[in-house]
Amino acid sequence: MLFWHTVLVVDLVAACRVFVQVGERGSFTLGAEAARVPQSVASRRVAALEEHFGERLFDRSTRRAALTPFGRDMLPSAKRLVQLAEALEYHAEQAKLRPLGLAVPETCSVRHLAMLDAAARDKDTVLDFRSAGPAERAELLRSREVRAALLAVPPADADWTVPLGVASPTDHGTAPLHLESLRPGRAQRSFRRIWIQPEDDVPHIRDRVEQTGHRVALVPAQIAVAASLTAAVAATMRADDFLLCSAAQADELGLGWRRLAGTPVARGYSVSAVTGDDAERVRAGFREQVARALGTPTDGKERA
Repeated sequence: MLFWHTVLVVDLVAACRVFVQVGERGSFTLGAEAARVPQSVASRRVAALEEHFGERLFDRSTRRAALTPFGRDMLPSAKRLVQLAEALEYHAEQAKLRPLGLAVPETCSVRHLAMLDAAARDKDTVLDFRSAGPAERAELLRSREVRAALLAVPPADADWTVPLGVASPTDHGTAPLHLESLRPGRAQRSFRRIWIQPEDDVPHIRDRVEQTGHRVALVPAQIAVAASLTAAVAATMRADDFLLCSAAQADELGLGWRRLAGTPVARGYSVSAVTGDDAERVRAGFREQVARALGTPTDGKERA
């Protein structure tokens, strides 16, 4: 019933639009042209409107489209309805252009976010990015400062996964890194660390790496959480340590990347939003572009 009521309202507005144009010009030919419809369509819409009202709007006995007294009385109201409908359509178009605030990881590159933004605009969606860490992204969504967020979740619950390995400034080859190879000898005073950046300071990543390090008898300080990505990269370069990161991030930083041997470690991301429609718009509408921005391998495989 609601569907037919909606159709009736739309048809009523379309018929009134023709009625106003014809009534103001005194001609079905000129009125149809102004309404941008064929004359036959204009005639049918006016006839349908007359049937709806149960009264003639135009005097058919003259060559001109002369308004009847009833038609003259109805013209101002029809004009107001058309103006309101046009204002409604305008506001609807403006509302669709309201930016969709999206909280994204700080690890996303400007280039790939720009590509995501361009793809969204092609689908009449304007994105407003907020780069933040895992906890802050969740808070931005909770406080509704953004409409959607890419939240850090375990890979099993993720819409996108990003395999992690380790990167270093020196070339150690491409073979997977066995953490036990970092175990310091008894006479060693120094040791190499694996730095965890803030984006990966979440239980499903941090705890997994720390547990693996403990299992192979690394010194606890060898698995360290950095205060910032800049601090982590600086420490990696200064001491020839390792940075836990994705292959894409290592390429961006100019570091050599290797997989971790043993149980794989990966970032997981899921889109959460204030409304289900916004979540589905990001998840389904821009899946490939979001994956690229997050650093997911484009061929579905980790780099060898």
